[in-house]
Amino acid sequence: MNGAESLLTSLLQNDVDVCFANPGTSEMHFVAALDRVSGMRCVLGLFEGVVTGAADGYARMLDRPAVTLLHLGPGLANGLSNLHNAMRAQSPIVNIIGDHATFHRQLDAPLTSDIEGTARPFSHWVRTSESASALASDAAAAVAAARSAPGRVASLILPADAAWNEVSGVHSETNSASLISPPARPADMAIDAAAGILKGHGTSALILAGHATRQTPLEFAGMISAATGARLYSQTLTSRITRGAGRVAIDRIPYPIDQAIDLLKDVDNIILVGARAPVGFFAYPDKPGTLFHPGTRIHELVSIDGDIPYALEALADAVGAKKFAPAKAELDLPARPNGSISPDKIGQLLAATLPTEAIVIDESITTGRSFHSATRSSRPHDWILPTGGSIGFALPVATGAAIACADRKVVCLESDGSGMYMPQALWTHARESLDILTIIFANRKYQILRNEMQNVGVTEIGPKASGLLDIDDPVIDWVSLATTFGVDAQRVDTMEAFSSALDIGFATQGPYLIEVVF
Repeated sequence: MNGAESLLTSLLQNDVDVCFANPGTSEMHFVAALDRVSGMRCVLGLFEGVVTGAADGYARMLDRPAVTLLHLGPGLANGLSNLHNAMRAQSPIVNIIGDHATFHRQLDAPLTSDIEGTARPFSHWVRTSESASALASDAAAAVAAARSAPGRVASLILPADAAWNEVSGVHSETNSASLISPPARPADMAIDAAAGILKGHGTSALILAGHATRQTPLEFAGMISAATGARLYSQTLTSRITRGAGRVAIDRIPYPIDQAIDLLKDVDNIILVGARAPVGFFAYPDKPGTLFHPGTRIHELVSIDGDIPYALEALADAVGAKKFAPAKAELDLPARPNGSISPDKIGQLLAATLPTEAIVIDESITTGRSFHSATRSSRPHDWILPTGGSIGFALPVATGAAIACADRKVVCLESDGSGMYMPQALWTHARESLDILTIIFANRKYQILRNEMQNVGVTEIGPKASGLLDIDDPVIDWVSLATTFGVDAQRVDTMEAFSSALDIGFATQGPYLIEVVF
């Protein structure tokens, strides 16, 4: 058994059985081992950002890691933007990053780089295996690191000679379970303090993130709200929200800073449940960086790496909330709108048509700011957002979510500008026959940047500036692009056509794309 075979065997023994890959020369022994060690599903991405984003989407739905296979420092660098999102989403991921053979590093070949230095800012755990015999235990340690609360990114660097050399001695099973750090329960005083705040004076709000926005923890949050009158908010960008009819509904803190400040202006007490105190995404002239008013009391009930479900249940007990029924959204499907296309009408149509248990991947940016409220009473579904704000996440994350949950329709809401960061994901959608409906909102401009120009105080946008904010010359033909990658597609420019296209897209078992022009 060589090192690559030992590595694969260890991953499989530790329940890692999906590999998102974009390999190169230094990873060829790992690639060859995939045919000799059975059990690993291999998914090719044509760009490393697709690979890391797919691992993120897979982890968000299953709460367990897939493995990525990346080629040297430049390959890792290509995938870093979606690793940034994955870190913010607390997604468990194991990266295998090929490197030159140990004896070749000193020659400073063209692809030589500091892989550990590149990986560290985007990983919680980094290690380089120096021998074939170390790979099994190193892989187990990487899986343990990834599965430690709240979910972490682990990067294991694989020198080529460690992959091709024979393992000395007998390979034995290496189990990561004993190495995994469980989430810590919050101290009783933190729970008692939160209960005291909720029973006291002033308006209180719980800001929820991480596993707090899943169905069971939301039930306890809903009980607490019913018992105390506390408001329930999620962070602006949250990894996954279980929502729709029959689920406890929460409001997102808006992205626009003025709207967020207005939402929280009369909140006296903020209790953080796996969340951070809310701040603006950017600094703006003459606007505060924090979104809450001066004097607001901030109390952390449980940190992001703590036992969030336990904390919410304990708080529900402490305020006597378990006898209260949480308020839940009731199914209320609006009529399908007609006429010209607008963001509000798009939200209404999505609310009317989302299938039961759909997984929505949302990178609709400015077009989709009303979608969350519009779909509050839709059929039950999950909603995934770009937690780190790094652009180009939706198409790759949809890839991983569809592989994780093959029995559920994935709906990818993508802006045309953001979609052009990683359109190669569509090829993987087609190759793997993934059940993904991609909806491209083609306003043919970076509208969010036009808005941000105003936010930072720029009142006039000249022709050179406009040239950096518009993407309509030449026009991007998403139907042709999707067809090139093997995905059936159509373009719509009225709500009636969009409605008919959605019926086709939802009925299609496999990838489909709709370009919505407005």
